[in-house]
Amino acid sequence: MPHRSSVTRRDFVRRAAAIGLAAPLLTSTRALRAATATTLPASERITLGFIGIGKQATGHLDFLSGLGNTQVLAVCDVATVRRDRAKQIVDDKYQLIERQGAVCDAYKDYRELLDRKDIDAVVIGTPDHWHASIAIEACKAGKDVYCEKPLTLTIHEAKTLIDAVRKTERIFQVGSQQRSQGPFRQACDYIRNGRLGKISEVHVGIGPTSKWCDLPSQDPDPGIDWDMWLGQAPTRPYNETLCHKGLPDTYPFNPGWRDFREYSGGFITDWGAHHFDITQWALDMDHSGPVETRVSTGPDPKYGAQVVYRGSPVGEEIVVTHVHKVYEYDTLEPEKKKNSSTQPTTQPEKLTTPRHVVEENGILFIGEKGKLFVSRSTIVSEPESILLEPLTATDQKLFVSPGQRENWLRCIKSRELPICDVEIGARSVTVCHLVNLTYWNGRPLKWDPAAWEFPGDSEANGWRTRERRKGYELPEL
Repeated sequence: MPHRSSVTRRDFVRRAAAIGLAAPLLTSTRALRAATATTLPASERITLGFIGIGKQATGHLDFLSGLGNTQVLAVCDVATVRRDRAKQIVDDKYQLIERQGAVCDAYKDYRELLDRKDIDAVVIGTPDHWHASIAIEACKAGKDVYCEKPLTLTIHEAKTLIDAVRKTERIFQVGSQQRSQGPFRQACDYIRNGRLGKISEVHVGIGPTSKWCDLPSQDPDPGIDWDMWLGQAPTRPYNETLCHKGLPDTYPFNPGWRDFREYSGGFITDWGAHHFDITQWALDMDHSGPVETRVSTGPDPKYGAQVVYRGSPVGEEIVVTHVHKVYEYDTLEPEKKKNSSTQPTTQPEKLTTPRHVVEENGILFIGEKGKLFVSRSTIVSEPESILLEPLTATDQKLFVSPGQRENWLRCIKSRELPICDVEIGARSVTVCHLVNLTYWNGRPLKWDPAAWEFPGDSEANGWRTRERRKGYELPEL
């Protein structure tokens, strides 16, 4: 029976809220006062602007506005209700902690926010199809950037964004929080130190790709600038599934636009930007990538596409497969007691209740010596001795992040590369794009990660970008 190390539901909810995975909750007064206990003088704070304030970014706003070493000067969103709510969050918080002279302005057009010389850095939380343009303009305006994943809508945007960040020497953190939380670093440490032997297979459990938008027309909300929301995407009528009318806490956590190809790559880029990212990290391929893709041969055409790595330090040829069910195993749960005592006890819980687990979200690494499954709440090894034997002092260990946002703030000061620098995020999302292009076009592909091209394949090279609507072209460097 494999060894299973679980994170409790309470731990998961706490961690999820901390990184913006759950519906955002405003910081408690006690926590807020503790966070601002060492408030820096205004001249030493990192000044921030927020562009796009849905569910994920509201969590970032709540956290970053409550620190002693930051100050939010402006927020921006194309929806009036979200824009006004974000400003209110900041204004109320600074009134509560009595931060004198703190003013948060609100904008509909992100370019007005980027024109502000007093803003040091920006957090970008827009839908995926807006990430690249805003991030490039932010770099050109001299701002450091925290941008949500998936980083880009196309491969061309990914490479262009790397060039923009390097040219402007900005600190750029991608919001791939799994590098800073959960058991993922532990999994990567074990794999890189050879505890599974040479890796031959990886199974990535995420949902399917996106489709072209087919939603009916609805009356637009007068408080939403619909044309700007569409941006580079083709003109189409408004539908609330794409851009909700209410506040972030009134609509589903997974935004509807993520299902449609004009704006996103579906679960392949959504969860894939997390799990393919960890796969690249574990295989020590952050600055490279797969060299070919293979089409699905299984019964379900929505799953089964593969990418193939060669040259990884942990395996000669590693086949990574997109799957629906990633891992099944039997485990033991704590014994259920009918009359549980309220008295505290130091005795460990007895694991006596068998349970069969089917994991549909996570990553399974398969090597010569066994298997290792990892998700946000669980890490499992088979055989169990793999995880029961701790790493030694001589084993190489990855950097321990203080948190994705905290790491970004520290790097803004030190000018060191953050844990998920722009190239890491760009190459991880490119893996997602390769998988999607294989599904969408129904054929295998050869890929040169060093040249960022499909060698000798003019048709596929044309798929690296897509037509953009006039007036919303990708900014020039």
